[in-house]
Amino acid sequence: MPDKGILLPFYLVVDVSYSMSGHRIDQANLILPAVADALAQAPILSDKVRFGVLDFSDDAQVVLPLSDMAGEDVLPKLTVRGGTDFGAAFRTLRERIQQDVGQLRADGFKVHRPAVFFLSDGEPRHGWEADFTALTAYDRTTRTGFQWYPVVVPCGVGDAGRDTMRRLVHPYGKSKLYMMSNGADAAEAIKAMAEVLISSVLASGQSAVDGESGFVLPDASRLPSGIDVDDDWLD
Repeated sequence: MPDKGILLPFYLVVDVSYSMSGHRIDQANLILPAVADALAQAPILSDKVRFGVLDFSDDAQVVLPLSDMAGEDVLPKLTVRGGTDFGAAFRTLRERIQQDVGQLRADGFKVHRPAVFFLSDGEPRHGWEADFTALTAYDRTTRTGFQWYPVVVPCGVGDAGRDTMRRLVHPYGKSKLYMMSNGADAAEAIKAMAEVLISSVLASGQSAVDGESGFVLPDASRLPSGIDVDDDWLD
C-alpha cells in the first residue's frame, strides 16, 4: 500500500459532570465549532490533523470519532451527567487510540504520537491512577506497556485541584499544565483553553507539514488571559 503521509491525532476529553452545568458546558460546546472553523481556514494543515472528542462523568463516551474535520457538517453537543471518574476517561481513551492508530496505519498513513487535551473542573473519584498508568506507560527496551501512549495536556478550571492535575502532565518536558488563574471565571477560562488548543492544533499541523516532530504547544508568553501555565516544577 502506498504511503499516504503523516497524520497527527488530537483528542479533546471533556468532563461533563453536573458541576459543568450552565456557562461552563455552553463554553465547552463552542470548542468543537471553533476547531472546525480554524482548520477550514487552513486546508493544508487540516490534511495533517485528525480530531476526536470524548466526554466523561460516571462513564466515558465517544462524542466525535477521530475525524477529518473538513468532512464534518453536523457537530455533536456535550450534555452534563453524573460525577467525575477520570479512570473511565483513561480506559476509553486508551481503547480509542489503539483502534484509531491501528486503522490509520492499516489505511496507509504514518502517525505522530497522539495529543490529548484533558479538561476538568473538579476532583476525581479515587482509583484512577492505574488506568492513567495503563494509558501512558511504555518501556522501549522491553516493549511493554502502551506503545501509542499520548501526550496528555491537562487543563483545570473551577474546583480542579492543581496537585491532581499536575499528575496528568505526560510526558514531562513535552506537555504542560494549564490552570484557571486565581479569581478568573471558569467559563472564560474554558474559552481561553480552547484558544490554546486551537493554537496547538494549527502549530502542530504546520510542524507536520514541515516534516518536523508534530506536536507543539503555544509559547507561554502568548497565553490568553484567565489561565496560567504551570511548568516551573518540571525542572
